[in-house]
Amino acid sequence: MQADPAYYGPLPYSPLWMWCGAALLALVAGWFVFVFATTRPDPKPKRTHTALTDLPALKAAYLQRINDVEVDAAGGHLTAREAHQELSLLLRGFVRDATGVDATRMTQQDLARHPLPAAAAVVAVLYPAEFGPDPLPHVGTSAALACEAVRAWT
Repeated sequence: MQADPAYYGPLPYSPLWMWCGAALLALVAGWFVFVFATTRPDPKPKRTHTALTDLPALKAAYLQRINDVEVDAAGGHLTAREAHQELSLLLRGFVRDATGVDATRMTQQDLARHPLPAAAAVVAVLYPAEFGPDPLPHVGTSAALACEAVRAWT
């Protein structure tokens, strides 16, 4: 039997479309691999802060910064609460730079549990001035305590 001459069968797709589809799938898969590989946490955390060996220079730098906070508070550039918060942050930063322990993220109780008794004692005195109700202690007294803790550090 002869086929109807007016009927034409479907034309096949060009192989180019198959390769375009495969390339698109490979591109999407590559994107997922890239995103997964770049967002995974590092298995070995890097230490961002190491203990400095030049302790006298470190002490001098932090004593100067504590003095600057005291001067700013006396000049009215900082409120008493802001000055106490800055003093606490400076003392914690000194502990971090002197020992490598990230004390800036520790609470006063964490500092007390950690073998950092000098810092914990001063931070315990600064806590009411940072977070407690008024009246606040004098900034000069708190700065003197912070300076004494830095000077006594060994």
